[in-house]
Amino acid sequence: MHLTSATLFSGRLFRIPEYQRAYAWGSRQRADLFGDILDIHRSGREHFMATVVALARDARVIGAEKYTAVEIVDGQQRITTLVILLKAIEKSLVPGSKAHRDISELLVKDDDRTLLLLQTNHDSSSVFTRYILTGDIAENESRTAADRNVLDAAIECEKFVEDWKVQCDLIELVSIIRNQLSFVYHELADEATVYRVFEVLNSRGLEVKWIDKLKSQLMALLFEHIEEGSRSEAVKEMQRVWGDIYRTLGLDSKLGDDALKFAGTWAQKTQPNRVSSQEDAAVILTQLAGTKLNTIMESGERLKLVVGAIKELDENVRLRTVTKIAHARFVATAILLRRFDSTTRERLLGAWERVTFRIFVLAEADTRHKVGEYIRLGYAIFSANLDADEIEKRLFKLGSDYSLAEKLNQPSYWNNSYEGWAEPLRYILFRYEEHLAEANGQKLNKSQWNKIWAEEPSKSIEHIEPQSSGASYIHHLGNLTMLPPGVNSSLKDKPPVEKAERYLISGLTITTLVGKNIVAKSAWTEEDILARGKDIDAFVRKEWG
Repeated sequence: MHLTSATLFSGRLFRIPEYQRAYAWGSRQRADLFGDILDIHRSGREHFMATVVALARDARVIGAEKYTAVEIVDGQQRITTLVILLKAIEKSLVPGSKAHRDISELLVKDDDRTLLLLQTNHDSSSVFTRYILTGDIAENESRTAADRNVLDAAIECEKFVEDWKVQCDLIELVSIIRNQLSFVYHELADEATVYRVFEVLNSRGLEVKWIDKLKSQLMALLFEHIEEGSRSEAVKEMQRVWGDIYRTLGLDSKLGDDALKFAGTWAQKTQPNRVSSQEDAAVILTQLAGTKLNTIMESGERLKLVVGAIKELDENVRLRTVTKIAHARFVATAILLRRFDSTTRERLLGAWERVTFRIFVLAEADTRHKVGEYIRLGYAIFSANLDADEIEKRLFKLGSDYSLAEKLNQPSYWNNSYEGWAEPLRYILFRYEEHLAEANGQKLNKSQWNKIWAEEPSKSIEHIEPQSSGASYIHHLGNLTMLPPGVNSSLKDKPPVEKAERYLISGLTITTLVGKNIVAKSAWTEEDILARGKDIDAFVRKEWG
């Protein structure tokens, strides 16, 4: 059916189920929508918004009106944004006016104000529900990226409405949304058909993530091959699996892409030399699912496990320097998936980090190097169940042909350890801080380091001799230390002797020792910088050499 938004919204209650993605539209997509509305205003033409696929669930009678409750399978991003925009318009209309009443009654259906035109998923903080009911933008209550997206949408929609009011009548805006934005709408009663329609539509060029296509394919397999007696509970369980997957991923589509590719790679029957593409991975996992209940469910659970491991790795900000390399992530994820005891896991991840950091950061190997070796190892770790000692042995073998001493012996190696190198530098200085704290019998100040990890590296890297001095050695490793964000910027261009007292109370051993050096000598010279650089260099050689 080809429907205007007025017809689409009439007589229906929309729900976005838990097993669908959370609201993911950003400012760019909303700006495109606003631009489309402005184009309609100028041209007077109708604008096709999207295809919407929905599953009819049940009928509800509210007062004298009958509504069909539907679950949105495709098109939820646009529907959600339009509902938020309608609320923004309602807030700007004269209370009690016909237009105000019409939108209010469209958005909230019952006298108890509990039944909404649209119920969203993953609204754990109720920021969407609260906005539709009260118009409040509860910025302090957002807990997730999806919450923040909803709030940003409300703010941007309200600004668009305010800008519109300067030039045009709000009633005209309401008319455009109701009568000139249109959809192709597929409402189906058979859940099996819904997933196949979704699949067919999105094979015709519509932009859909492969991970979402896999979900649709697995759901369709349950309907096609599982007997009715077992099907209902299986569908509910698969929906729970995908709800968990989307909650874990949040709005980070890249993590979902990686999880799909990695899961597909481990599902290959023969040892691979590269990570599967998203499309190949979706095909492999669908084929692996087969037609039996246990194998279909295993495909969904397999992906869920991989998503959890990748998320865990991504949240370890310490390792960002090495987790940027895709084939390195593959090996680390395999280690996490093996569920070793905590001591063994830390030993193996430590070995993985040392080897990877030495090869790709310190030895400056191109990130395309050793792809096959990493992929084969990651595959063997997960699929061949290598024991911990064998994994560690193979990890060290990966870096055996990279001589760190040869690199570090270059006279100019540490001369510019800042420009284009802020993230590796922060990591080296953090590891050096751990070393110094242990050597001095002190505890690592986790509070200060949490602040440092939370910001861009450059906001915490401190030039002891300030950059404004123009000295040739300002970016040398020995002239660089760490300070919490804010403290670093507050010292700005002060000379070292004026900053020394602040260094002493920094809470960071690495910086406190610099402060003590400056206070003792009332100076910070090139000789001091080279001597400190030599000490850190010795640590690097011992740790990663």
